[in-house]
Amino acid sequence: MKQLWYGGTIYTMEQENETVEAVLVEHDKILATGTLDALRAQADEEIDLQGAIMYPGFVDSHLHMIFQGEKLLRLDLTKAKSTEEMLEMVREAAKTTPADQWLFGEGWNENNFEDKRIPTKDEIDAIRKEPILLTRVCHHVILGNSAALKAGGITEESTSPAGGEIGRTADGQLNGLLYELASNLVTDAIPKEGEAYIQSLTDALNLAVGDMLSHGLTGGHTEEMHYFGNFMNPLTAYHRVVGEKRNFRVNLLRHNVVFKEMMEENVQFDGPFVELGAMKIFADGALGGSTAALLKPYADQPSNNGLFIQTDQQLEELVKLARSYNEAIAVHMIGDAGAEQVLKVIEKYPVPNGKRDRLIHCSVLNEELVERISKLPVVVDLQPAFVPSDFPWVIDRLGEDRLEFAYPWKTLIDRGIMCAAGTDAPIEDINPVATIYAAVERKKPSEAHDGYLPAQKVSRFEAIQMYTIGSAQAICKEHERGLIKPGYVADFSIFDRDLFAGTSEEMLGAKAVKTVVAGRIVFERNK
Repeated sequence: MKQLWYGGTIYTMEQENETVEAVLVEHDKILATGTLDALRAQADEEIDLQGAIMYPGFVDSHLHMIFQGEKLLRLDLTKAKSTEEMLEMVREAAKTTPADQWLFGEGWNENNFEDKRIPTKDEIDAIRKEPILLTRVCHHVILGNSAALKAGGITEESTSPAGGEIGRTADGQLNGLLYELASNLVTDAIPKEGEAYIQSLTDALNLAVGDMLSHGLTGGHTEEMHYFGNFMNPLTAYHRVVGEKRNFRVNLLRHNVVFKEMMEENVQFDGPFVELGAMKIFADGALGGSTAALLKPYADQPSNNGLFIQTDQQLEELVKLARSYNEAIAVHMIGDAGAEQVLKVIEKYPVPNGKRDRLIHCSVLNEELVERISKLPVVVDLQPAFVPSDFPWVIDRLGEDRLEFAYPWKTLIDRGIMCAAGTDAPIEDINPVATIYAAVERKKPSEAHDGYLPAQKVSRFEAIQMYTIGSAQAICKEHERGLIKPGYVADFSIFDRDLFAGTSEEMLGAKAVKTVVAGRIVFERNK
């Protein structure tokens, strides 16, 4: 059956302002584009957009979908504006959390607190004797009470593992904070097996997919094969949620810890909508927790250069492992020292022909690093929403001399570097319109200034391209995804207003009215 889409503004996103009057779809592919009169005779079914605006399918290039679903189910601490407010939210949640269950909270950020103070272990110990685990917004720091630390085998005599740090008070006592790989000591102790657990992952994933579709997202590149026990646990959840019954395109990155095992077991996925992707590696931490690896110390912490997750030798061995399986890497690198470490290795061990490495975040760079990136077959995974989240406190953390290449989205695009856009959800708001606003304005909607480092603002066309063709380039699918063009997949994000029209603030009011994946309407907003 051939569908004809017409009756609204249809942006191809191949050239700026390029539109077509109608799109003819057969099965899951675009058969033709052109005028309504030219295509109508071929159609078996007509779908009137009724003035809505159609774009190629938006794909979030970097997020954690099961974590996003869990965020929607767990205590949301993102709105806490003080230490006491955060503690009160935990107290209220404790009243309804059964004693045989852990209390999980997500998204606290001391930079948003009036007093900038992180709650102490003693303060959360006073709330309940059973485990409490509160994850910072960046997911690179967690705060646990004594029961949670005990479950992870952490005592006053414990030493920090490689690639992580066990937080302590000034007098050397445990303070409940765990940084980077030290958090695994506790998270690995959470029960992660059995049908009930797999069903909880399925429920979280199902919720996340529904939420993404409601925002016009037709797919996501996600990474979670290592965090939920055996990799078959999350993979089973994907089998149950994504496929013929629920069209949604997923690219699954494979964490380096489970990559070899998945390759040796020749793990496949039956459904047409899930693809196995690159090896995921973490090079460093995050700026929020002061664990991103910097070439020069933090301006507000002169004795701290951040943390490397891997030694140089470990990173090289991981890249060699990926290459031995003819695979690309997708590497988290926020600080300039993390970027330097990664570039040295991938320059030495080039990505296989026909593939691209993915450099994720790239929040702090310099001229030399940008020049080296421009010469490599890579895609940079950007999270524009980091700018309104991290400024202005990040200025004090980095110092003025590093700001020219801080979150340098426009510089990367102008150098011809392929860029994709994502949210790192649950870190940032999953709504792509919020990310587009952040890329264009580089500030919170409530702020009246010209944006943080305004020279790095991008156009709306560039921002939307990062969600469409950019996300396709990240997985070398730009020949079949990311444009409204004959031969491309029939994935469409359809909004109630033109994202190119009006002010940026007016654009923020846009809502997805239909989401189409492989020619099938998978979300439709009730009027």
